[in-house]
Amino acid sequence: MYKRVRVFLSEVPSYVWWAAGITVMALYTWFFYSFFVEPFGFRWRALYGEPSYPEEYDIHGIDISHHQGRIDWAKLRNAMIAKGPVRFVMIKATEGSDYVDEMFEDNFYQARDHGFIRGAYHFWSNSSTAREQAYFFLDKVKLEKGDLPPVLDVETINEELTVEEFQQEILAWLHIVEDRYHAKPIIYTYYKFKEKYLSDARFDDYPYWIAHYYVKEVQYTGKWKFWQHTDVGHLPGIKGYVDLDIYNGSYYDLKMLAINWTAPDSSSEQESDLQPDSSAYDGYVADTIFVEGE
Repeated sequence: MYKRVRVFLSEVPSYVWWAAGITVMALYTWFFYSFFVEPFGFRWRALYGEPSYPEEYDIHGIDISHHQGRIDWAKLRNAMIAKGPVRFVMIKATEGSDYVDEMFEDNFYQARDHGFIRGAYHFWSNSSTAREQAYFFLDKVKLEKGDLPPVLDVETINEELTVEEFQQEILAWLHIVEDRYHAKPIIYTYYKFKEKYLSDARFDDYPYWIAHYYVKEVQYTGKWKFWQHTDVGHLPGIKGYVDLDIYNGSYYDLKMLAINWTAPDSSSEQESDLQPDSSAYDGYVADTIFVEGE
């Protein structure tokens, strides 16, 4: 049998071998490009050269945390993204009910001091209630007139909760924080997470900040205000990668989105004075659901 195969192969014309080899290489190239290059094309460009930024958007910004280390704000102030200045900076402030980002205080002060429109975000945790997390954020973050509305970064759901229970928890945080600042908080989440867990009319009035990487256009068809389009940006003053964002509107619109009044200092108020109108919960009591750890 083996000898017969050898004889058969030896009789195959060389041009057939060349044709077969070229066909195999073409199929391999197509497969590799389709599954490993094209879906992440924006990421490859960002990693190995200047990325192609989303077109038709002029207002650029970044979001930062302790992962960016100590930032040279003097250099960052003059940084350019797609030939436009950095207009806004979103800063991680808190997480859960007991963690403050170690660089928040310095980043928050420096952003305002160097002329950026700044915002602060809370990273949602499944290990404490919405009420605990909301009041912790309000205690640690003092937004001022001209700052962007508070941001809730929600990326995970406790699988022990139903989608409805999860949505009620998120609404509780939003209502408590909105009651303090009289401004609707911004909801940050991933494109697919939003569609799966937060596609509900009760969230339609909140500004959305959508994370959708390495694509030329946001595939989410609803209304949105911010788009985090890559996590591998490079800018002067920041070592390593930084998330890049755009605002869906004009610079005037961005400034109009900002808080237009100064909230009272919560340190001089009792918690009972900070409670939002119970009617805002549609009959839901914020601390009736305790979310277990992940």
